[in-house]
Amino acid sequence: MKKPLVEFIGTFFLVFTVGMTVIAPGAGAMAPLAIGTVLAVMIFAGGHISGGHFNPAVTLGVFLRGKCPAKDVLPYWVAQLAAGAVASMAVCYLKPAEELAKLVVLQPVVGPALLVEFLFTFALVWVVLNAATAKGTAGNSFYGLAIGFTVLVGAYSVGYISGGAFNPAVALGITLMGLSAWSNLWIFLVANLAGGAVAAFAFQALAGEDAD
Repeated sequence: MKKPLVEFIGTFFLVFTVGMTVIAPGAGAMAPLAIGTVLAVMIFAGGHISGGHFNPAVTLGVFLRGKCPAKDVLPYWVAQLAAGAVASMAVCYLKPAEELAKLVVLQPVVGPALLVEFLFTFALVWVVLNAATAKGTAGNSFYGLAIGFTVLVGAYSVGYISGGAFNPAVALGITLMGLSAWSNLWIFLVANLAGGAVAAFAFQALAGEDAD
């Protein structure tokens, strides 16, 4: 149970930070910086125990890469999605009711949203696999920052198109918070899981000896 619990804690603080910084009174244009930073610090805190996935798409990619046992995949997914749901409840409890009532629900255009969610989830899992699982970067001290900054870049680059989830647990959380409509959830699930899977296959094909 230790590893799923660590996944729950890290994912909780990631989704909690998303809600607390995006929903007013929040961090405004600085929200992506806080989100990328909390992901980095949670990876540094829990990576040595669970791998620090905090994202079902990352778990899928690491599993396909051969660095996550099959028996861990479902417990990780359950912990991550549960954390997203619990974090959303905490955010809704803490935010002023009048601000929650004023939320504008995200209504992305399907094609562009699918594309950017796929691209930056691919980038995120690609960075995870190369920075945290490759032989050539074994034992490095920067992997948490590399992963957190990938989310930061993605949020600033394409967040206005899709909401910038790159993570099914975050997608569930923002849906429960009222930031995104339930009708959008499939976009995140399809694009994020596909991005994670393709990143794993690309890593296996291109990493050579680092993939052993």
